[in-house]
Amino acid sequence: MANTVKTTLLLGFMTGLFLLVGELIGGGQGLVVGFLFAVVTNFVSYFWSDKIVLRSYGAQEVGADHRLYRIVAHLAQRAGLPMPRVYIIPEASPNAFATGRNPQHAAVAATEGILQILDDNELTGVLAHELAHVKHRDILISSVAATMAGAIIMIARFAMFWGGSRDDRDGGNPIAAIAMMILAPIAATLIQAAISRSREFDADAGGASITGNPLGLASALRKIESASKVVPLEANPATAHMFIIKPFSVSGLLGLFSTHPPTEARIAALTELSRQ
Repeated sequence: MANTVKTTLLLGFMTGLFLLVGELIGGGQGLVVGFLFAVVTNFVSYFWSDKIVLRSYGAQEVGADHRLYRIVAHLAQRAGLPMPRVYIIPEASPNAFATGRNPQHAAVAATEGILQILDDNELTGVLAHELAHVKHRDILISSVAATMAGAIIMIARFAMFWGGSRDDRDGGNPIAAIAMMILAPIAATLIQAAISRSREFDADAGGASITGNPLGLASALRKIESASKVVPLEANPATAHMFIIKPFSVSGLLGLFSTHPPTEARIAALTELSRQ
């Protein structure tokens, strides 16, 4: 519940920031344009992001005779979800993600590498985590946050390229406008990352609830984290938030921009769940 409230507040801040940038750049008209731009970009992301991301990683759909499909089918039944499409990604780096605009149009994808290093118990934990994302509609939430953050960054860069806001030319405060053009993209990225981290903790707990075994996922996270450092995934940064483990590591202050919580923190939370 706490993470749900946090996500709602952060999305509200993101929307307000989007509209503020539009207003500063183009006054009242800019605010309307910013709002319409957000609606259009979210619409496109909502309906087609799954096809785009699956195609970009060369994902291949598998059927009922595949190990991955059988585990997903069992978990979907336990979770009370429609059977999602199941894909394998021809990558040696271990990872997995879920996509799709709602539970009726969901897809779960895993790399060949993750099938090689995880036993059935651990793989079940990973796939339950992904189905928890589907159940919580996190794909939609993350897509909206990522799209809005990208739009804010694009609008701010556009404004800097074309010389500032309408208010600058009408005697407004140019320093405030320039500061907004610089700070708004940073703020948008921080908010997007915070939303993603919050949803990862909830998906870990949701996946553990589906399987009844938090330690299976904890063990899987430890293995994936270790193996992905040896064989990193060449992932598009725009889709990094979708994977169960961030494809590339960050540290220090850059951790504020990470779309995933520290793996050790996730393992600690799962271990505490198992004690309960």
